[in-house]
Amino acid sequence: MHNPVKSLIESRVSTNHYDTSRHLSDDQIAELVRLATRAPSAYNFQNWKFIAVRSPDAKARLKAVSYGQQKVEDASVTFIICGTLAAHEGLPHALQPSVDAGIMEQSVFDGWVSMAKASHPGNLQLQRDEAFRSASLAAMTLMFAAQGMGLSTGPVGGFDAPGVAREFGLAATEVPVMLVTTGYPAPGNWPQKPRRPLDEVFEFA
Repeated sequence: MHNPVKSLIESRVSTNHYDTSRHLSDDQIAELVRLATRAPSAYNFQNWKFIAVRSPDAKARLKAVSYGQQKVEDASVTFIICGTLAAHEGLPHALQPSVDAGIMEQSVFDGWVSMAKASHPGNLQLQRDEAFRSASLAAMTLMFAAQGMGLSTGPVGGFDAPGVAREFGLAATEVPVMLVTTGYPAPGNWPQKPRRPLDEVFEFA
């Protein structure tokens, strides 16, 4: 039986070369972000922010704080995916729709909010860990969403985080975690590189 998710995982590549003549529409970009927000997050914090960098000026500014990587400029759009700190402060707003939809009981809502407010304030390491976890899960979800739409992506960790925050006006609570270049591939990209064998990375317990 054909498994489309398995096919996406096995065919995804980290793209370095993009077709600069093909562009994504506003609707395509918005749909990618909509799907990325279906990623999981602790307490359903949804503690992420997405900036779609696509204008020539914005691309040039991002390239300058990404060590001159050409793919940032060549991709149709490069997403700056941020994790947000102090996510506990926005948790009631994030969870209320689940209560309104009848998915979550009020007692669960109250319990989650209480637990988050007991553990997160004053614990900057925990806030940062959750921000990075959530943003990373969202980035991977966006990459597979793009793959499913016939697009290619490349995760980028090589950038000057303070420079990105400065150039794009990020708040102190918005941490740039990853860039994801996105567009239509050009010739010259590698296929998916072989992975280490399971016996080196996997065990039962």
